[in-house]
Amino acid sequence: VQLQAFGGGLVQAGGSLRLSCAASGRTFSSYTMGWFRQAPGKEREFVAAINWSGGSTYVADSVKGRFTISRDNAKNTVYLQMNSLKPEDTAVYYCAARRGPVVVSIIWYDYWGQGTLVTVSS
Repeated sequence: VQLQAFGGGLVQAGGSLRLSCAASGRTFSSYTMGWFRQAPGKEREFVAAINWSGGSTYVADSVKGRFTISRDNAKNTVYLQMNSLKPEDTAVYYCAARRGPVVVSIIWYDYWGQGTLVTVSS
């Protein structure tokens, strides 16, 4: 599966953005999808994940209550709605895919998009 993330940009603290990740192929609905982010000088970290049906989601504590992950299998797209953004949310955001249940570890994701930059100004 090939992934392309988009929707990043510059936003003021407290604002919102919605990231999208479009997937190619007819098997999108069989993949668990995840969002990760990497801030300058830091390791890539887990943000959120959703299973194939959308019935199971997991969100990192650092964004819980502010970020929501969802998917539309008819459109081969997974979303990350980001509200109440903070400067510390500034990072390149990546979408990723794997077969199997939701997991948070980066090593279990097999397919990656190119990333989209989110910059939150204070």
